[in-house]
Amino acid sequence: MVTRTPTEGLGQSVGDSPGGVTERARPGAGDRFVRFLERSWRPFVLLALLFAGWWAITAAELVEPYEVASPGVTLETILAKPDYFLDHAWTTTYETLLGFVIATVIGVFAAVIMVYSSTIEKSLYPLLLFAQVIPKIAVAPLFVVWLGFGLGPKVIVAVLMAFFPVVISMVTGLKSIDPEMLELSATMGAKPWQTFWKIRFPASLPHLFSGLKVAATMAVTGAVVGEFVGSEEGLGFIIQQANGNFDTPTLFAGLVIISLMGVLLFLIVEWLEALVLPWHASRRSDNVTTTL
Repeated sequence: MVTRTPTEGLGQSVGDSPGGVTERARPGAGDRFVRFLERSWRPFVLLALLFAGWWAITAAELVEPYEVASPGVTLETILAKPDYFLDHAWTTTYETLLGFVIATVIGVFAAVIMVYSSTIEKSLYPLLLFAQVIPKIAVAPLFVVWLGFGLGPKVIVAVLMAFFPVVISMVTGLKSIDPEMLELSATMGAKPWQTFWKIRFPASLPHLFSGLKVAATMAVTGAVVGEFVGSEEGLGFIIQQANGNFDTPTLFAGLVIISLMGVLLFLIVEWLEALVLPWHASRRSDNVTTTL
């Protein structure tokens, strides 16, 4: 028997469907914007409080100007040389994106191999842990010696920083499949590659995107670390040069731009997650209501 659910004042669309299921109407652009504000106002308020605290400390002269630059001076420094900061920011962005993409491709491929081969997993997993615990700032000079002062060392450090979150999250996602689903697909005659593309891979995407969001910020750090060691361009080079010259405003300007770059890349990955995984429980704002 099909029942109707009273929806007056609830903004629901009433319709008959098999099993007595009534589906809520999809939210409009205005509703999505309101929900975005509801989710985002707390981080913005916290960020505003941090900037207010930063400004208050410098305005009250609790620290010397050469120790902490004020927000106003930092902004003036950026606006005084926009092309200078933009060129160096683009260099770091390019290194970051290239390292992030390479780490994602290699990480996903390595995770698939490890899941389908216990021998490779037992052999490769300890090496991954060993590579992860080595301080990247300690091995970055070796890459400069081997590859010179070009693009290579920065990209490699970014790859090393971003690789581990990707491979670990992907392995976890591929292993989190319900064994009964795999047995069902085998019973129905699905081939291994069909099981992978239809069941394993889609189910692993939520875990993968969690790792990608971590890897995105780590890739920025890796690119900057590579620039610290040996570079003549990039935000890491700006910070190193400013630190050597005791140019605190320029140093803080570089730090602010790096932070914004990491946040922006994180938000891009989160936006892609929302596009690719609209079906995931964490992305559902309106659930399907079942009536008896």
